[in-house]
Amino acid sequence: MPILRDCRFTAIDFESAGAAPGRTDAPVQIGLAEWSPLAGHGGTFMSYLRTDQPVTWAARKVHGIGPEHLADAPALLSLWPELKARLAGAVVVAHGKGTEKRFLRTFPGHGFGPWIDTLLLSRAAWPELKDHSLGAVSSARGLTETIETLVPGKRWHDALYDAVASLVLLEDLISSFALEDQPLDLLITPDTSEWHRMRR
Repeated sequence: MPILRDCRFTAIDFESAGAAPGRTDAPVQIGLAEWSPLAGHGGTFMSYLRTDQPVTWAARKVHGIGPEHLADAPALLSLWPELKARLAGAVVVAHGKGTEKRFLRTFPGHGFGPWIDTLLLSRAAWPELKDHSLGAVSSARGLTETIETLVPGKRWHDALYDAVASLVLLEDLISSFALEDQPLDLLITPDTSEWHRMRR
């Protein structure tokens, strides 16, 4: 099991068209970002995604994405070379990984992983917080300014902004608990008693 300071982390986030009666949800935007303890932040990618279903009013109210953004967008399937280059060999990060893993089923047998879920990690690390959504935890930890510096001009519920935010949160967690020289397994299957014993 590799040591955390030697890992390359790639975060992924999808924004969706929104669920509606009688149809499954579909992605309309993807964001990817990379971070490693040795190289820092970088390697960002964002694309809108073509879909055959309309964006619901409720979804558009959250992320602001409408037909005008999707008119010339590529299909998710056509982005396979990009995703493979960025996710293969990386530790994949998401805040609430269920949505991201579900949309990646477009590529059966892709083999990406292992996965780290910063939602589960933040609940384990800071159980005293009442809200563990990405925005709430980032605000509570004083990370918003750092995120905005890395992705200027974007906001919450932009796929790239949220992907970068999950990496900034992961970086903060690793630093706060002095986990740099711990094995990756500590974040995949965390022993929270060990974390808190090591906390600075």
